[in-house]
Amino acid sequence: MFRLIHLITIFLTIPTAHSLVDCYTSIFNFGTSLADTGNAILLGKALYAAHFPYGETYFHRPTGRFSDGRLIIDFIAQELGLPYLPPYLGSSSDRDFHRGVNFAVGGATALDAAFFQERGIRNELTNNSLGIQLRWFKDLLPSLCPNPPDCGDIFRRSVFLVGEIGGNDYNYPFLQRRSLEEIRTLVPLVINSIGSTVDTLIKYGARTLVVPGNLPIGCSAAYLTVLESPRGEDYDPRTGCLTYLNEFSNYHNRKLLQELDRLRALHPNATIIYADYFNAAMGFYRSPRHFGFYGGAITACCGGGGPYNYNTSAKCGYQGATMCDNASSHVAWDGVHLTEAAYRWIADGLIRGPFFSPSIETPCLSLGSRDHSYYE
Repeated sequence: MFRLIHLITIFLTIPTAHSLVDCYTSIFNFGTSLADTGNAILLGKALYAAHFPYGETYFHRPTGRFSDGRLIIDFIAQELGLPYLPPYLGSSSDRDFHRGVNFAVGGATALDAAFFQERGIRNELTNNSLGIQLRWFKDLLPSLCPNPPDCGDIFRRSVFLVGEIGGNDYNYPFLQRRSLEEIRTLVPLVINSIGSTVDTLIKYGARTLVVPGNLPIGCSAAYLTVLESPRGEDYDPRTGCLTYLNEFSNYHNRKLLQELDRLRALHPNATIIYADYFNAAMGFYRSPRHFGFYGGAITACCGGGGPYNYNTSAKCGYQGATMCDNASSHVAWDGVHLTEAAYRWIADGLIRGPFFSPSIETPCLSLGSRDHSYYE
């Protein structure tokens, strides 16, 4: 049984000789719309998220986040006592990023845009792949640490989140009805891109890295709508999710875990943490009411109608879409992204629950009260 006294927190120490960092002083984040705090909007992309009701729950205005409120990265920053991460593209030349910065872009892929273009897979949202985000990080280094040896001290006290990334590499071909067999061939390439990025960041001095796996895409309203199956056996009878799609997510996650094991052996002085988004989320897909999701788990709060309230011709934020009465009673926000309430539960499962690997304690987090019965 999981004991509360052993509950871990996310952010750890330097993995050498039992020494601890007092507290982390910055976060550097790479990823997609699951963590984007404004970059896509600043690029003039995904402008539906620039309209109300995006942001209505917490910020009371659109902020460029693809949700009604805060994201997992926001809750992580709060727990560390750090400010919400500013988007990299929203910076001025003299802005201070010493407390962290967000490189994540809505629609980003682990693989470069040219890869998808060569295969006829459309990506109309962004060309700012993980490789480009890594280049932005390198471009920022002279302003962070003009004296290169100083970078080591900054990054020793920083947390680097690499992901979630890779989901869009699969979303685009899946939602364009490419075959499962073809999409499975992308997985080793995606994993290699993530692993290469982690390796590069460690060589630049990163010592604590968090690498999330993919969410259960078979529970996404977008997938359930576009890839609706006439065969009842394709659905999980308990959750209503598409089983084969969740099996695909798990396939990606298993390969990612193998890559992280390889990197840990290669870099014993770095702490590489796997964030199990999949199982942190499956709890509320299996038992939504236990988590307060009385509006259900697989029907979007904001959307343009249909069985799952997802309609590509009437996206949330645009004319024709409607919103539920209470976003916090739903898991799904717009059919692709989750609500603040769902992200809060995932963050809670990571910070206080069993969904980090490895689990190492740190005194740096503010552990507020929460009903932990699910994790015990």
